[in-house]
Amino acid sequence: MTQVEQNKALIPILKRVRVVPVLTISDAATAVPLARALVAGGLTHLEITLRTPAARDSMRRIAAEVQGAFVGAGTVLTPQHADDAMAAGATFLVSPGATAELYAASKNWRAAWLPGVATASEAMTAQAHGLRLLKFFPAEASGGVPALKSLAAPLADIVFCPTGGVGPGNLASYLACPNVICVGGSWVAPDKAIAAADWSEITRLAKAASTTL
Repeated sequence: MTQVEQNKALIPILKRVRVVPVLTISDAATAVPLARALVAGGLTHLEITLRTPAARDSMRRIAAEVQGAFVGAGTVLTPQHADDAMAAGATFLVSPGATAELYAASKNWRAAWLPGVATASEAMTAQAHGLRLLKFFPAEASGGVPALKSLAAPLADIVFCPTGGVGPGNLASYLACPNVICVGGSWVAPDKAIAAADWSEITRLAKAASTTL
């Protein structure tokens, strides 16, 4: 499938998943137990941000060792980031925004891409490139639920994964938006729990998130 087809195919999948953990992993040795804890809690699609030297190794380990986990790469800022992430096993790519260079390169990607948008114009640009599933970022700072509801009618063919400021307190409100199919967030894998190897706590948080709505 083309990248555009992959983007479309991911919509019903993420609509079932509802929550995508956004993970910044500093030590690749924690990647596999962390992913297993999240999958055990019902969260299968994991966004590993490319913000640490351990990110790509973490993706490779999870893709190879964790049954039921689907690896994604976050903070994809350049075509090289995308190529490296796909080589490490990423099946979907997420960016905080989009550039002409990324749009051009994405035509050759074999993974779904969710560019980040914060305005109607940015969403329309993504739609003009054939994309229907977009990241809404930074969600809370960009108007949150009211902004998303305002975009629903004029951009009826577009659906969003809001990320940035989403957590247990507003999760249900976001998921209730007609044009939101899932959300992204880091609250299901807090740094303190990872440092303590408290995988049961992460599974508990994942279960709570996956059963919302």
